[in-house]
Amino acid sequence: MHDAFIPSATVSAEFFGHLVTSHALGHHGFHGRDHWLRVLLNGRLLAAETGANLLVVELFALLHDSCRENENDDPDHGRRAAAYAHDLLGIWFNATDAETDLLTLACTLHSDGHTDGDITVQTCWDADRLDLGRVGIRPSARYLCTEVARRGDVIAAAYQRSTSSAATLASSSVTSSVRL
Repeated sequence: MHDAFIPSATVSAEFFGHLVTSHALGHHGFHGRDHWLRVLLNGRLLAAETGANLLVVELFALLHDSCRENENDDPDHGRRAAAYAHDLLGIWFNATDAETDLLTLACTLHSDGHTDGDITVQTCWDADRLDLGRVGIRPSARYLCTEVARRGDVIAAAYQRSTSSAATLASSSVTSSVRL
């Protein structure tokens, strides 16, 4: 498991630390730091093949669940994450208007089940969906957006990462109550 944060030109160690310490929900559930790191890794791997905008993908990975108010049903968490991204813009990261629009769209709609869209948005959604093993769900190619994410080897590797983590809390008794 890649559980260590690897900084990039987009996301510094200080920015990551800020996100971790300001996450009100904590990091012992399904949507905290360990999930963010797996989505970040998934996103980096996918973007290398899809050509997605890596800045947007990296920001999405760390922000998309950062404003959750609970671990179960929280339908507005994506919209709150999009608003939070706007609050952080110019302080912790810089992005063009087009990148900000993509990030906002990806965060806002990430748990709505969409599969069509810009390749960068699709890459964001796939990076998140590939981490479903943490809640006891093996990702299905039919719910993934990009050709690369639908590959059996990609799904298998992501599933292995999401189920082998010491922080994985997946169990059949809670899976049905978690809305990603």
